[in-house]
Amino acid sequence: MPIANVHGLDVYYEIHGEGEPLVLLHGGVHGIAGVTTMLSGLSAARRVIAVELQAHGRTGDREGPLSWEVMADDIAGLMAQLGIERADWMGYSLGAGVALRAAIHHPAAVRRLVLLSAPFKRQGWYPEVLEGMAQLGPAAAEGMRQSPLARIYPNLDWGVLFTKLRDLLAQDYDLSREVAALRMPVMLVFADADAIPPAHMAEFYNLLGGGLRDAGLDGSLRPVARLAVLPGRTHYDAGESPVLPGLVNGFLEAPEAGR
Repeated sequence: MPIANVHGLDVYYEIHGEGEPLVLLHGGVHGIAGVTTMLSGLSAARRVIAVELQAHGRTGDREGPLSWEVMADDIAGLMAQLGIERADWMGYSLGAGVALRAAIHHPAAVRRLVLLSAPFKRQGWYPEVLEGMAQLGPAAAEGMRQSPLARIYPNLDWGVLFTKLRDLLAQDYDLSREVAALRMPVMLVFADADAIPPAHMAEFYNLLGGGLRDAGLDGSLRPVARLAVLPGRTHYDAGESPVLPGLVNGFLEAPEAGR
């Protein structure tokens, strides 16, 4: 199995396809097993480096709590070990939060950024979603022991993972200033019935310079940032959308433009 020791952590990763590099980060609880549809579609045109985050899947864990910034540092460190100085990054939910921190703290390593189903501040989630996050912990993890994921990841301590996720997701954050300062092209992707209200999606897009004016008859005033809403999808199955790989690859392959 491809495992690299990064900052003392054994990090599991897989490389699929050929072409320009794309880092792919899964959502919370799920490892690479949760992004197999995306991985298949994206790797048809890219060299996709799918990575399992700390305490997830086959990646190891450290003492102490999870940290957005430390997880971003880990993935950036893995890319350096693989000899990849600059890549496109795509994250889903929790992974999008990590990818966003990587863009903020390691901007030279991120050429273009795709964020799927994630807010830029904690209060961007619906209240009932925040309530559900607060219920994570050992008791909530019990059901995972009988799940298909338990067969894929038999050595994972679900109680520890759920507790660490609960504590991480309880931390308040607002990355408005950092998002507005990003200089690489960013694409936001949401489901039309996401765990994030449409008003927050629009606010996120606005921070990136999108949705602030008409693009003009010739499109010359359109923003570099892109916004896509997947029809008939929710936060939990957005990654299964058959149109997603084409949207992402179209963005990644678009001509370079400055913000």
